[in-house]
Amino acid sequence: MTNTKFARAFATILLCSVAALPAQAQTAPAPAPADDPAEAQDTDDDTHVIMVTANRREENLQDVAGVVQAIDAEQLRQDGIRDLRNLQVAVPGLSIANQEGNVEIFIRGVGSANNTELGDPGAAPHLNGVYIPRPRGLGLMFYDLERVEVNKGPQGTLYGRNALAGTLNIITAKPRLGEFGGYAQAEIANRSSYGAEGALNIPLGDTMAVRAAGYYVNRDFGFRNVSTGEQASQLKPAGLEENYAGRLSFLWEPDDRLSISFVGDYGMETGTGYPGANIYTAVIATGLRPDKLDLKDVVYRGMQGDMENELWGVQGRLAYEFDTFTAEFTGSYRSVDFEQANASSEGIDYPGRDLNAQEYDNFSNNFWQAKSKSQVYELRLSANDDQRLRWNLGGFYFKEDQAVGYLALADRGYCCYSGTEFTMPDVNGESFAFFGDGTYDVTDRLRIFGGLRYTEEQKSRYGIGGNWALTLGGEDFSCCFGTRLGTEGFRPNLLGRPNFDVSGITTPQQRAQFLIEGIRTPGLRDTLIDQIGAIANGTNPNGTCIDRPDIDNGFVNCPANANGGFSFVELTIPDQQIGQAEFDFIDWRAGIEFDLSADTMLYAKVSTGHKSGGFNDSFNGSTIPETYSPEEIIVYEAGSRNSFDAFGRRAIFNLTGFYYDYSDQVFQDLTCINLDETQAPPVCNGYSLVNRNIGASRIYGAEAELKLKLPANYALDLNAAYLDTEITKGVVADPRAQDNDAGGESPLISLVGNRLPLASKMNLSARLSQWFDIGEGQFDWQALLKYRSSFFLTQFNEDDIVFLDGARQDALDAGFPDRQSGFVTLNLGAGYTIGNFRLEAWASNFLDEEVSQKALVGSALNIRFLNDARTYGLRGRITF
Repeated sequence: MTNTKFARAFATILLCSVAALPAQAQTAPAPAPADDPAEAQDTDDDTHVIMVTANRREENLQDVAGVVQAIDAEQLRQDGIRDLRNLQVAVPGLSIANQEGNVEIFIRGVGSANNTELGDPGAAPHLNGVYIPRPRGLGLMFYDLERVEVNKGPQGTLYGRNALAGTLNIITAKPRLGEFGGYAQAEIANRSSYGAEGALNIPLGDTMAVRAAGYYVNRDFGFRNVSTGEQASQLKPAGLEENYAGRLSFLWEPDDRLSISFVGDYGMETGTGYPGANIYTAVIATGLRPDKLDLKDVVYRGMQGDMENELWGVQGRLAYEFDTFTAEFTGSYRSVDFEQANASSEGIDYPGRDLNAQEYDNFSNNFWQAKSKSQVYELRLSANDDQRLRWNLGGFYFKEDQAVGYLALADRGYCCYSGTEFTMPDVNGESFAFFGDGTYDVTDRLRIFGGLRYTEEQKSRYGIGGNWALTLGGEDFSCCFGTRLGTEGFRPNLLGRPNFDVSGITTPQQRAQFLIEGIRTPGLRDTLIDQIGAIANGTNPNGTCIDRPDIDNGFVNCPANANGGFSFVELTIPDQQIGQAEFDFIDWRAGIEFDLSADTMLYAKVSTGHKSGGFNDSFNGSTIPETYSPEEIIVYEAGSRNSFDAFGRRAIFNLTGFYYDYSDQVFQDLTCINLDETQAPPVCNGYSLVNRNIGASRIYGAEAELKLKLPANYALDLNAAYLDTEITKGVVADPRAQDNDAGGESPLISLVGNRLPLASKMNLSARLSQWFDIGEGQFDWQALLKYRSSFFLTQFNEDDIVFLDGARQDALDAGFPDRQSGFVTLNLGAGYTIGNFRLEAWASNFLDEEVSQKALVGSALNIRFLNDARTYGLRGRITF
């Protein structure tokens, strides 16, 4: 972060302030129209009433003993927060990254990067209070909203599974009884982006209403293709999106006691996908840190990246209010169907790189397929709010059926190896829980609260995992012919395979047939089927030798007397993958609240949270997968929530301190599962992610919030968060120092003393806004400034690399810098409202900061996943 960028940011805010100073309008801003989903926005100069559901019941945000940040739809739009990832700009301590379509949420440095079918989120996402197990595509829910709530700290008692770090709850706009109305908006933005959104609320008599909403966006996240190859230069870069979604909501309230509602939604994401770019070569070649390189200038090659993600779901709620308690039943069914062929690349451009010398005819790539069908049911009984003891009792059930496929291909010159496949047609997860929670009024000013939740979970999986390897001998038994796989037009079969039982596959003919069955559509210049097709159909046990300059590495010739085949053939197929894990845990919380006055509440509490355990892939001949236990956090928290008068208006100041004891922490490594020893030095061509309970951490910090309404219709919101994290236990294999000459072994490294990934010590945000009358309408502007101090992207914290032979190397020199420098972002917004029409201008990431939000490191890998580039545009909106 530079002084110049600070100056630009504050100068922009200052210019907006000076431009608005002459206006002294004293009338209150007009309330949002009743049919606007932002109706709940605070528009009263004397109150700050924001209703949230942090404690599973609607209550004033200032009455919640904890840190909850709620942002309504109007504020999100004005802040230029157009998708889920940008939410972190407005919420200190929140980090959201997108790794190849997987949304990863971290709160205060706690979350989960295990986004395979075996993993679970560490910060639990919810839609209208209902748990979402696979946040892939969660951004498609980000339209026609009422608000978004971020609950910080473990919510295990109230929200259940995987609320280790907290929860993110997207609350959609609900039908309104007796009102006909809606809105429509359209926008255009830089980089040829455009979109539209709208909703229609229709009353059906006095007791029923439906609401229909839709959304469309076509946008570009700002990557650039710098390839110079004839074919490669035509490839579209990653991050192009064309998404659309629709939602239909129904509400029936025949009397004051009964409420029945349903929500159905459908969405489709398409585009070029979300892969990162490997910066390892650029760092090695230049010695520059990532913030001195342009990480969005990517050298694409091979096939066009392509992604399609279809989502749909239904959820329903039935609530009946008895005389002293309310019974509520909720149910949800969600479907995710995701496919992606990565936009493959040879890293990024850098000073001195000769792009014309790059081999662009390389189709090494990764393919993904993921399907999820999940059900969530909950029955909850809760005491009415007018009782001295307000309690919740209930049961929770969750079931998920997944089917996933992954294929990594190695094209051109990779002797004896064609790829790695992990395809699981049957992945099951099931969980049930019972819980109780309550708050008791000891006196008019003193309250105690507590809760308990018992959870049992089980997971199982069946499928295949391992390498495709073809060892094909040449003349005089020379080794070996390469295989091309994945060229133009190639698509893998993955979940379309006719068979996943490899226990009876023992002969070369059976293995050849199994490999061929993994191909749905051969590539234009692929050779695998041509090479081993004769083995599969029994016409030649040595296959068919194809001598082509682009596959034989230039030194292998076909045998002269092998009947057109190879001198020898060895085929390797994936192994059977069978896994199962069961575990149970108890979450609890206890606390006290005391009203020091009508405007000041003090509180202290202890709460816990768990993230589900599981098992890993099995490899290297083992059929028993390694398991890991649930992670656990215990948090001690104390704070105060305060309202007071300032400048003749009500203001808010909240302060919270916390301490986390994080145990059974899971760290994730990249482990080599295929070593090509025919190359010198040997090259690892296959990796597997392994999760182990090998860590513990402590976290402490404080958060402060100040909301002021100032003269001349100014408003100032300030949020500050200090976070200190330290790993107190953990020794792991260091994949940065993997020694392929030693069979892929990695030395051990202690993580003790390191900071948790994605945990900035300081987070500051400031929102300055103003409104005033101009002519027949009202003008408003705002600036949202966010400062985030430096953080590490991995648990290694740029520690020196110590190799197996004792040699030491600086992390930067070795190509593995993982420290993201501190930075400032600025979002700007301005709007003019006249009657029911509003015109808005907005800018997101106005300073065009390039920030790494996630990294994957391993042998010769330092893959970065980035934020969105600067975006600005115009939006028109009409309400009716």
